[in-house]
Amino acid sequence: MKILLVTQYFCPENFKSNDIAFELTKRGHSVTVITGIPNYPSGKYFKGYGIFTKRKEIINGVKIIRSFLIPRGNGSGIRLAANYLSWAFFASIRVIFHTLFNKYDIILGHEPSPITQGIPCVIAKKLCKAPLYFWVLDLWPESLSSAGGVSNKQVLNFFLKITRFVYNHSDKILISSRGFAESILEKGNYAEKIIYFPNWAEDIFNSGNTYRIPDLPDGFRIIYAGNIGEAQDMDNIMQAALLLKKEKEIKFIFVGEGRKKPFLESFIREHDLKNTVFLMGRYPLEAMPSFFAASDVMLLALKDAMIFNVTVPAKLQAYMAAKKPVAAMLNGEGASIISEAKCGFSTNAGDCKGLAGIIVKLKQMSVPERVSLGENGRNYFEKNFSLDKCINHLCKIIKE
Repeated sequence: MKILLVTQYFCPENFKSNDIAFELTKRGHSVTVITGIPNYPSGKYFKGYGIFTKRKEIINGVKIIRSFLIPRGNGSGIRLAANYLSWAFFASIRVIFHTLFNKYDIILGHEPSPITQGIPCVIAKKLCKAPLYFWVLDLWPESLSSAGGVSNKQVLNFFLKITRFVYNHSDKILISSRGFAESILEKGNYAEKIIYFPNWAEDIFNSGNTYRIPDLPDGFRIIYAGNIGEAQDMDNIMQAALLLKKEKEIKFIFVGEGRKKPFLESFIREHDLKNTVFLMGRYPLEAMPSFFAASDVMLLALKDAMIFNVTVPAKLQAYMAAKKPVAAMLNGEGASIISEAKCGFSTNAGDCKGLAGIIVKLKQMSVPERVSLGENGRNYFEKNFSLDKCINHLCKIIKE
């Protein structure tokens, strides 16, 4: 098939859209991607990319066309809105001119956020007269209110209308979490369109690649890897670390960056946690297997909000793929999977005492017992979240 993948984010940015395009190409499909100039997460155009450079290229057999966008900068509200809206506008223009001379059998939309990515998808569907398969990885406008702190009803209603517009024109709505269905069905009669299509862990977690990382503190290592943001409830994670301050062997290690990092830095200073909490900064994806291998337990947390309760965090699949036991503080879908897979323990969102108790419990377990939890997670991952199985599932969906 000739497939057009429309997404704001693509290689060299690290998103699932990369796997979709490259794996479909390996399976014999012709894939073209309309995307943006890479700038996530740094907020600046990647080196070698810009308004006049690398606007068209081919990577691993995938044709890539990059539309202009305003870089996201530090991710503040106005700058982020400009980033979202500029890409939707210029990508729509790019789609119009591109599809005048190129027709496709399938339109794939990849939507981690924002929903405005769906606008050029719908335009491509109309001009190509091809079915649109729209993969929802983030619920809108719920993301604006829960994660973005937006409460203005006019703004929320505006994005609700865009969301319904995209869903109305989608032939199939693929959802990364079963919990998304309820929210989507509240917006319209989409029951016949919804198909469960979960996330997966990047191939690198299965490859055994090694990356030289700095020396980590000795002790029982609790590693958190990923975005250090509001949604990840850093406040209560740090409260748990404070409760365990006297447990000198327990070391909290954070790998990543985000808006809440300054809070972590000040909390460590204020409560003298420099011997138990360590901030490593951002490392490339290639470094994650080495960090994971050095851990005793991987840490996961989300705040108590509807959108987070129905979300399966992508890092959970990565933790499971790496055969690591999980200590979690979250509600809903993620907690259910941890329980079902028997790959660790979870407590309610916001329950810092519960999280501290889980960490102590895991520390007191024998090494073979923790290894068994990790193996359980890996087995569950292979049955449900492997890249190969997920892409095979996608091929069946688009063929049908």
